[in-house]
Amino acid sequence: MSLLAIRTRTTVAGPVMELTGELDYGSSSQVRDALPRLTLEPGRQLVVDLSGITFCDSSGITALLAARNHALAARADIVLATVPGHISRVFTVVGLDQVFTMHPTAEAAEAAWTPPAPGP
Repeated sequence: MSLLAIRTRTTVAGPVMELTGELDYGSSSQVRDALPRLTLEPGRQLVVDLSGITFCDSSGITALLAARNHALAARADIVLATVPGHISRVFTVVGLDQVFTMHPTAEAAEAAWTPPAPGP
């Protein structure tokens, strides 16, 4: 059985989902199940902090793509933070480094966020 812990918090830029453990077939449904409970607003961003991830398989990648689709459906952005080197290499090989914006830390992701311009 895969162990995955999900902790969420809210920042000015939007929600941060911190994942710890193994993101694989046995645990990826936890990420997908948590997505509808996140408050995503247009112009905000979802940060997925992978600093605690020790393993990620194709099911984990699919869960991250589901998070991306969820954010885009809410007209929000998604960024990954603290992507471990072994996962970053896989992302580069499969081209996900072109799909996801990555930041060295969740704090750096929040600092890089630009608030949307006020509407008319």
